[in-house]
Amino acid sequence: MRPDPQVTVTHVGPIIRVERHEFASTLAPDGTQRPPLVRDVVRHPGAVTVIAVRNDGILVLVRNRRIAVAQWLVEFCAGKLERGEDPADAARRELEEETGYAAGRIERLGSFFTSPGFTDEIMHVFLATDLAQVPQRLEPGEELEVVAMSRAELARAIALGEITDGKTLGAFLLWTLMPQAVAESDRLAPTIGNATSVGEARV
Repeated sequence: MRPDPQVTVTHVGPIIRVERHEFASTLAPDGTQRPPLVRDVVRHPGAVTVIAVRNDGILVLVRNRRIAVAQWLVEFCAGKLERGEDPADAARRELEEETGYAAGRIERLGSFFTSPGFTDEIMHVFLATDLAQVPQRLEPGEELEVVAMSRAELARAIALGEITDGKTLGAFLLWTLMPQAVAESDRLAPTIGNATSVGEARV
């Protein structure tokens, strides 16, 4: 075990804080000298993503323009937590703001680290059902479109590599591992090969 590092804050932004962790040189168990180690760590307040299912079984996603990768990505709606905010409240808020749907029921499915190699961000996954349409409230600068897909269409798009957003892949896996979802997926399995593509599923 290395001793605690020397930590220096190198950047503070509106969402993230970046720390440089510097570990001194130490002896390995075999007696060899381990070199100093430097790691940059991104601190993040955490986020939520929402699997929204309409009463007809259709999933509500968004096509989002992501500046970091210079692409439009199809993904479940999501957003960061405000300071002290309950994740379930954040899930309801993000769903309404991005998709124009309010959830009559919100259920937590689980959580995961998005990329623990460099950040402590935790993504909380929620299932939203009993949806009702409300006014969409996009934040300034947000560019996204609402997308409607069946579960079979989404599964096919993931399998074909048409959907590459990590939180959407992780959230879909969590959802499909729920007992009721597994039973339904087994029923729908023969239809997956006949699903339409992402572009054909847009609202």
